[in-house]
Amino acid sequence: MGGERTMTLPHSPRPSGSGRPRSSSREMLAEAAAELFLEQTYAGTTVDDIARRAGVSRATFFNYFGSKSDLLWLEVDEALAAFDTTLAAVPADLPPMDAVLDAVTRLADAFGPGRLPLAVTQVDLMGTDAELQASALPRFLALVRSLQSFIAARAGSAPDALLPRAAATAVVGAAVSAAAAWARAGVRRGALAPLVRAAVAPVCAGYASAL
Repeated sequence: MGGERTMTLPHSPRPSGSGRPRSSSREMLAEAAAELFLEQTYAGTTVDDIARRAGVSRATFFNYFGSKSDLLWLEVDEALAAFDTTLAAVPADLPPMDAVLDAVTRLADAFGPGRLPLAVTQVDLMGTDAELQASALPRFLALVRSLQSFIAARAGSAPDALLPRAAATAVVGAAVSAAAAWARAGVRRGALAPLVRAAVAPVCAGYASAL
């Protein structure tokens, strides 16, 4: 983590008056939040602080984000929002768990060394560790639900069947473990997808005979 302390953020001119144009508010809020989290930690920053730095109102903040913690997951949430489309694009002739491996690898391909959320790479400076752990759970569960439905449909099982749920949970757990190791690697990290594939492939192979 220490090797990334020199990361700097781009600064945009801050107009006076009523604030920035609405079309740029989301990006400006994200930039302002990252700056403030680095300057005074995540816990020491309020939504009002972020809105003030971005030059928008508190109400505008909540037009774009449901909570302060959502700012920690921008890139992840964007990738997860497209995951159902990724699943739908997997070739129909692949067996269920081969299809899962393909889809999860594609999901990991969305991230490169420069696209990891700043709150993860700068976790010590921002003091985001506890918040990341708490706010990760709903995202973990949403990903499990998407994979569970996909596996059940591919395997011809009931949507709430035990094996699709167990397989989905195991796959997501392995992928998250790989992503955590990738994040901790700091500036030495390479591509995420090979690590995720290496972690998830044995899980998929283990469930392949049952699904």
